[in-house]
This record gives sequence, C-alpha cells and structure tokens, in this order.
Amino acid sequence: MADDVPRAQPPPPEPDPDAEPGPGTGHPHRPFWRWRRNPLRRRTDRLHAWVVLALLLAVPTAAVAAMFAVGDAAYHHYRSTAEQEARTRDHRPAVLVHDAPRHPEPGSDEAKKTRYPVEVRFTGRDGAPRTGKTDVEPGLPADSTVLVWIDSAGEITGPPLTAEQIRSRTMGWAVLAFLGVVLAGLAAHGVTGFVLHRRNLAQWDAAWANTAPRWSRFP
Repeated sequence: MADDVPRAQPPPPEPDPDAEPGPGTGHPHRPFWRWRRNPLRRRTDRLHAWVVLALLLAVPTAAVAAMFAVGDAAYHHYRSTAEQEARTRDHRPAVLVHDAPRHPEPGSDEAKKTRYPVEVRFTGRDGAPRTGKTDVEPGLPADSTVLVWIDSAGEITGPPLTAEQIRSRTMGWAVLAFLGVVLAGLAAHGVTGFVLHRRNLAQWDAAWANTAPRWSRFP
C-alpha cells in the first residue's frame, strides 16, 4: 500500500528573466514578438530583430542604388561600343558563291524568318577580293547580291549595336544588379538566422545540463 501513496513532486524552478528559453518558445505568427518585453525573449531574439530591421532598411536602398549604378555603367559601355562599331564597320555588297539551301516549307512564316549561312565573295577595304560566310534568305541563287558588314580587319561581322539592343542589355544588367543585392540580403538573413539558432540550441543544452541534476535528486 505504501506504493499507492502519492509522492511529493519537486517544485517547478523559478523562471529566470535572463535565461535563454528553449526551442519553439517564439511566436512566429506574431511578427513583432521579438520587440516585446517578456521573460521568454532571448538576447539572440533581440539581435535577430535588429539584423532583420537593418536588412529591411539597407537592402532596398542598396538594391536600387546598385541597379542605377550598374545600369548607367552598362549604358555608357554599350553606347561607346556601338559608336566604335559604327566608325569601324562598313556595309558592303557581296555575291553568293553558290545557291542558298531551300527551306522545307517555302513561303511559310518560318521560312521568312529562317536564314542559312552561305559563302559569299566581296571586296575588302584594301581592294582585294575576299570570301566569307553570311546568313541569307533560303533559296537565293548563286551570284545574288546581298549586303554584309565588314569590320576593320576586313572580315564579315554583325551590324553595330542598335538603340534597342543597348537599352535591352542595359536593362538586363540593371535587373541582375538589383537581384544580386536582394539575394545577398536574403543570404545574410538566412546565415544570421542559422547561426543564432545554433547558438540558441547550444545555450538551451547548457541550461538543461544545469537544471537536470536538480530534478534527478527527487525520487
């Protein structure tokens, strides 16, 4: 019958306002719980809150600044490149050496957009005859004349960059710069959260190691 007598249970430990609470004591559904005063708020929670606030303020500003800075640099670079290409490239006639391949579906929309590389003959800047390959419409017969762009070395090349190409490439670099800063901010937030979480777990293990012997003294 002695075993039926309820044994006295140890009193619960007094809450320590400076103690680090264990995992899962936060309130993720309350976005500002880290800013509220309560005995379960950890020092790492306050630190994490300040880090999040700093990232929220810094990342958008840095992303916009990077977008404009990189976009401006890219625009000047491609504009300078286009001006140089316009000065050093010539638009010259060239003659097809042989017939261009025929498209399997002549007259179709795909055939109108398709171009085949064909060998052509043209005169270089030095007046000497040259040959090279350029893209032409399907089915062009030999001895047809097309216009090709020639660079300063006398080789067939593409046309100078257009205003639309400059704008498109500039926007591409600006968007990449913006996304790069945003991703860097997200990475910093993730790394900070991971490190602080590991620190919380280590402190929780240390606190439990100090508390467990007091519980184990009671039968």
